[in-house]
Amino acid sequence: MNMKLLKFIRSEIVLFISAVLAVVSVFIIPPDREYAGYINYKTICILFALMAVMEGFKKTGVFSTVSGILLERAKGIRTVVLILVYLCFFLSMFITNDVSLITFVPLSIAVLSMAGESVKKRLLVPVIVIQTVAANLGSMLFPMGNPQNLYLYGISGMKLRKFILLLLPYTGIAFAVITLWSVFICKNVSSEIKIPQTERNLSLRQINIYSGLFVICVLSVAGIVHYIVAMVFVVAVILISDRKIFRTIDYSLLLTFIFLFVFIGNMGRVDAVDSFLKGITNGNEFIVSVLASQIISNVPCAILLSGFTDNYQALIAGTNIGGLGTLIASMASLISFKNAAKECPEMKGRYFVYFTVSNILLLLLFVLIYFIIG
Repeated sequence: MNMKLLKFIRSEIVLFISAVLAVVSVFIIPPDREYAGYINYKTICILFALMAVMEGFKKTGVFSTVSGILLERAKGIRTVVLILVYLCFFLSMFITNDVSLITFVPLSIAVLSMAGESVKKRLLVPVIVIQTVAANLGSMLFPMGNPQNLYLYGISGMKLRKFILLLLPYTGIAFAVITLWSVFICKNVSSEIKIPQTERNLSLRQINIYSGLFVICVLSVAGIVHYIVAMVFVVAVILISDRKIFRTIDYSLLLTFIFLFVFIGNMGRVDAVDSFLKGITNGNEFIVSVLASQIISNVPCAILLSGFTDNYQALIAGTNIGGLGTLIASMASLISFKNAAKECPEMKGRYFVYFTVSNILLLLLFVLIYFIIG
């Protein structure tokens, strides 16, 4: 039993820490009526609905089928690598960085294995690291791209156009970086990859259902459809079409949000803590969020710091750029690491070094860019 508990804690370390913080804060501020106001129900409801829809999309196989069709037409290793990277970059804007990496990193491992052992050994680590960067940076353009965007967009009251324009310059630079990086790693690599034809046995009915539900979620994010109506509608449709999807949703992320809401709400009622956190955050939102993301990850960082400042533009930029750097700066990065370690255990050390060095360099670049254009 103890081993199972330790294994669970190791796999859900952010959830565990947030739960401990929430429990400790309860002893400082005993439960009362104000607790009900701590939780941002809009974020929880929309996030739950989006995760359910994305799980449904994954089950249809539409992402792997579309990517397979694109790869079938690729000529040469450079084109293949660019397709694998661009899939993560562009689709993460809509299906979240987590889902993008869960879907396309295993695909990259399978595709590069077809190119031969020498090519796989040379390109596997760089390609997966670039995909991870692409998913983390691509996901920042729209509110539904990652959890911290969804949360900060909801509480900021920003217009969608303003949100996109805030992050568009960084997204454009990110696109240029991943393109040049992908081309560079393929230099002097010559290999023909024969991609087998992809099976096209998709259920158009299921794809249409989840496409419609996704539109409902987007309208909810935009404030056109009430978030409770959107969530109830999504739940009702999925209960009818495929209720097993509810077993695959990442409930730990939802619980992490709730625990952090409780912790932040309680800490905001402790004058000394409130004054201290406001003192170090106000006026330094960007750099504090970047640094804090390196230690506690960018989603908890967004929730934590939002309780002590209303400079949401700096927080949005800081938590997105702060997803670069350490392996835990964005929890989505751990998805790639686990896949790479499982496929090639002997490459774990190389992956960690390559990831850390390249991400820290990119972090410094984007911080510099922020201070130039921000």
